[in-house]
Amino acid sequence: MEKEYEIRTGCERGLCHQAIGRQDRQLNTYDWLADVPGNQESTDLVEVQFKHTRKGYYHNVNNLPLKKGDIVAVEASPGHDIGVVTLTGRLVKLQIKKANLKSADDIKRVYRLAREIDMQKYHESKAREHETMIESRQIAKGLGLDMKIGDVEYQGDGQKAIFYYIADERVDFRQLIKDLAAAFHVRIEMKQIGARQEAGRIGGTGPCGRELCCATWMKNFVSVSTNAARFQDISLNPQKLAGMCAKLKCCMNYEVDDYIEAGRRLPSREVVLQTLDSDYYFFKSDILAGLVTYSTDKKMAVNLETISAERARQIIEMNRRGEKPETLTEGGKAEPEKTSIDLAGGDISRFDKAKKKKKKKKPQGKKDEQKNQ
Repeated sequence: MEKEYEIRTGCERGLCHQAIGRQDRQLNTYDWLADVPGNQESTDLVEVQFKHTRKGYYHNVNNLPLKKGDIVAVEASPGHDIGVVTLTGRLVKLQIKKANLKSADDIKRVYRLAREIDMQKYHESKAREHETMIESRQIAKGLGLDMKIGDVEYQGDGQKAIFYYIADERVDFRQLIKDLAAAFHVRIEMKQIGARQEAGRIGGTGPCGRELCCATWMKNFVSVSTNAARFQDISLNPQKLAGMCAKLKCCMNYEVDDYIEAGRRLPSREVVLQTLDSDYYFFKSDILAGLVTYSTDKKMAVNLETISAERARQIIEMNRRGEKPETLTEGGKAEPEKTSIDLAGGDISRFDKAKKKKKKKKPQGKKDEQKNQ
């Protein structure tokens, strides 16, 4: 432990200005002023991050040469807490504005760089968190409270514990606080979080095969509605639309603006295209590619024709003038259908075929002897 502490706080201490660590990078701020001379001396404010997504802002009243990645002991109520410096310099003032701190009393002090005895207490407190969480769930269940305690965070000196809980309705946990304080002999603080915040704290792998966005880089959670699925022509299947938190996937909002803009260039689905040979009804569309597929039957896929949105608008304009083209496709030539590429390629049974063994060639001398005989 002492060796690890020396690595993180030695003469070359501090991490790069780009990140502070894998598990905390969702709250990382790229410090593009890190190499500017006098950046750190411009303010005594520093940003300190604790477990998961909790962070605070503190005054470096002792003028410590703090760098990003330093482990520090900061003022808490009561006692002190242990955290990691995640930002220094002018950008901290901008972060404070985003945090919308209501009063200057919310900004406390940095005491010192964490000592070995501080780290020992810190690790002892952290080792109690899982056991405390399990026992606190049993206490809440015994009181008949409709809530779930998702995580417990001990303060660096072990004098205080924050219980993160999830509840659909308002919970009266006054008796719970008394029972928790009597069981663990610490000061109790209750914080309510949502299902998305819990998924971000726990982490996991999404259906895309990558780590959850809320556990890696997302800072704020924007509401997601089923309209995002409708704009993108996604099947309204609750099992496919829900993420690990049982809420609608946050990634549905990533491309919805592009789909809305591209969808405005497509013709209305209610319009029927009239040609000399038949009437064509909307069947499906490729929104981003700007292609529309029409069918001669209103409910089934019959004589499908795929044309561009521009060609569809041309036919609609012709129909308004009382004209009908010979065919949907321009010039009577059908557009070539896009064939899907099979990345596997070939017949998969080729792996089952055994390699033919090559026959061994007999030496030339033995062949001549057999001929002479």
